Amino acid sequence: MRDTVHRHLGKVVAGAAIALAGTAAMVAVTLPGTAGAEETGGRSTGAGAQEQTAGQGQGQDGAVEPGVVQEAAADGDRGTGRDPLTDGELTRVARIALDRQLARSSEDVDGERGPQRLGIDLAEPEAGELDDPAAPRRAEVTFYDYKDDTLVTKTVNLDTGKVEETATQRGVQPPLSRTENAEAARILLADPLSAGLKADYKDATGRELTSPDQLELSSMVYRATPGAQPAVIDKCGEHRCARLFPKAVNGPWIETRHLVIDLSARTVAEIDR
Repeated sequence: MRDTVHRHLGKVVAGAAIALAGTAAMVAVTLPGTAGAEETGGRSTGAGAQEQTAGQGQGQDGAVEPGVVQEAAADGDRGTGRDPLTDGELTRVARIALDRQLARSSEDVDGERGPQRLGIDLAEPEAGELDDPAAPRRAEVTFYDYKDDTLVTKTVNLDTGKVEETATQRGVQPPLSRTENAEAARILLADPLSAGLKADYKDATGRELTSPDQLELSSMVYRATPGAQPAVIDKCGEHRCARLFPKAVNGPWIETRHLVIDLSARTVAEIDR
């Protein structure tokens, strides 16, 4: 059932070009201001440490004294102005945004209680606050509720500690988080359609592919095009669906662009290459 190694090499090389193109598209289209994002999608972080070197003077013997490096200030609990959200703010905002009602009524990508957190980002100031140095800092927290396929965005005022706005949308599909990528790979590996991926991985590495941890995963959200795919993925766009671009850890890219994983329905489908 397996093709030859020559076929595999051609496929892996082709997969590399396709995956790199897909990755470039993702950088342009899907990365949040955030991004990275672990399960937070585009996690905002505090400013990096800065080293300040004191001025150098001369000692009594005329020799230049060694410079003194000041330690960077600890990441404070609160930032100011348009500074990136600090670790303390990220923790506080996540706690405020996930109220009891949302936690009880929603599900994450694994089917567990509570929504899937996608990202926390510093919110843009309101129109009348653009030139106000005392304008409140706000953060936007985005969740995806797999129970009813809705995107929930909460705007939290960091000064008052209150949720100022909650928006719920359907059919809006932001970039997938790393947690979702890993779950998509887990769903794929449990499906018979992963046979080709597993065979190519073994040809490339000599090892069996059994876990998402063996792959470096990039992804793109997949939306159904009417009449251009099997009916089983017609709801992609309403459902949260992904195409994965896997790469063996310290190895080659492997082509899986013909496979679509529906994270909402936990199914896998094959589309035309």
